[in-house]
Amino acid sequence: MAGSPTVSQSAGLRAWLLSSEPGSRWQARLGRAYLGWRSFSRNPLAVLGLGIVILLIFVALFADFIAPYSPIVGGDLRTQRLLPPSETYWLGTDDQARDILSRIIYGSRITLFVIVLVSIIATPIGLLVGTLSGYLGGWVDTVLMRITDIFLAFPRLVLALAFVAALGPGIENAVIAIAITSWPPYARIARAETLMIRNSDFIAAVKLQGASTPRIIFGHVVPLCLSSVIVRVTLDMAGIILTAAGLGFLGLGAQPPSPEWGAMVATGRNYLIDQWWVAAMPGIAIFVVSLGFNLLGDGLRDVLDPKAAK
Repeated sequence: MAGSPTVSQSAGLRAWLLSSEPGSRWQARLGRAYLGWRSFSRNPLAVLGLGIVILLIFVALFADFIAPYSPIVGGDLRTQRLLPPSETYWLGTDDQARDILSRIIYGSRITLFVIVLVSIIATPIGLLVGTLSGYLGGWVDTVLMRITDIFLAFPRLVLALAFVAALGPGIENAVIAIAITSWPPYARIARAETLMIRNSDFIAAVKLQGASTPRIIFGHVVPLCLSSVIVRVTLDMAGIILTAAGLGFLGLGAQPPSPEWGAMVATGRNYLIDQWWVAAMPGIAIFVVSLGFNLLGDGLRDVLDPKAAK
């Protein structure tokens, strides 16, 4: 029968991945990843969120080839300014006769840049503070958690505004400000996870083997806290996007003529009545990408959270 070898190979690979007695750590990890993907793929909204995130990454990477026009240089201000969506300009043009679609496409790079840098900066800080606080306890826990409480006492956007006002406007300073305000929730989650596992039997066994405190924290505690923090980071992506857009809207994020979505909405607010597309199109982009990360985070929570109902 045609195709039967392929079916047989697929069944054999599936049996190898689902083996109850894996022959190596690599096989066990692949098996867990396969089970996680099967659980994830049964959630259509999570798959939709993953598709939106993949589309964002694809558009950001290949913006030079996808965008039909320059995001910076506009057309003739006399004839191409504030044009409605058409076959020539799919999403219309703005007040400087620039193609809105091209600006949204290139703006995805700024959005992805903010998301990646904030995650790289904030996640390790939150993990380190939370695991140290939960494992060491005592005065270390008191000091670190009081610092965390101070950051949590202020709304994220207000605190980010304060830091950007001190550092000065610009996308780099906006990233630093958002990262500084993003780590406290991750620290709280990591601390809660650490408190549950620090007195477990396997930690006691590692101590009996002579493992040092740094080795226990970074080799055993941090990996166990990582899945919960990853879920929270993914769910926070929407908040990061909205904070960055808010700073751009207020003129404290990416500076003109950068095609940042929040700044585009700020420009379009002057034309909401007659030329609604100038503000609506970047606003829709912010909404769709934020929704995608929320859906993806919900799906990852169902897969990675051991306490979630399967």
